[in-house]
Amino acid sequence: MKKKIIVGNWKMNPETSARAREIFSTISRRAKKFKQLEVVICPPAVYLGLFKKSSAKTGKNFSLGVQDIFWERSGPYTGEISPAMALSLGASFTIVGHSERRARGETDLVVSKKALAAARAGLRAIVCVGERERDAGGAYFEFLKNQIKSSLAGARPRDLRRVLIAYEPLWAIGKSFKEAMKPADVYEMSLFIKKVLTDLFGKDAALAAPILYGGSVNFENAGLIVKEGEVEGLLVGRESLDPENFTKLLRTINGL
Repeated sequence: MKKKIIVGNWKMNPETSARAREIFSTISRRAKKFKQLEVVICPPAVYLGLFKKSSAKTGKNFSLGVQDIFWERSGPYTGEISPAMALSLGASFTIVGHSERRARGETDLVVSKKALAAARAGLRAIVCVGERERDAGGAYFEFLKNQIKSSLAGARPRDLRRVLIAYEPLWAIGKSFKEAMKPADVYEMSLFIKKVLTDLFGKDAALAAPILYGGSVNFENAGLIVKEGEVEGLLVGRESLDPENFTKLLRTINGL
């Protein structure tokens, strides 16, 4: 039985390194108890160095990640972080193509370059995809298929061993858990994404790429989304900055 993967995306939070240490210390200490999970925390990159040593001591079920990566190893790219830099600071995952970055102009082509650079450098790339809205005619299926295809352009079947797909429908982000996507709909989209990956890369490669769900997930709806939605993990935003609620979420998924 594969471990469920729970990714905490801190985004541009918290404001101070002291608070970051507090949150990280609590979560990492508690995470090692949940043996059925792989917990990944993606703090702002400036905090990675603070957590490298302690994360290595936490155990095999706890990892660090970065929220974005660049596709070049080095060069005149002000403000960017290379895969090698992330690896040197203890990261083993990177988020790529998050909806908030796409909203600021990041294209599928850019996402594909980042995803492949990360995967081929040894990071596991969490490639975010998702439709902006749903239409009665089902055009969002075609949109999602094209987005996945373009965001993995140039990928080889073996690259998918280091790729995770995070399905985050934009219309469900930032809402209350009651307005989040229903588990049955999550299940439908998970099957669809696996079908798209199978058509592109073959069945074995598709099965190697875990599907995560992100979009208004908290400890109250996480269990049903994972169990009935049949996804292999979650991409969690603001809840991952609350050690108490995040612990409740981890405990729930660990007990499935």
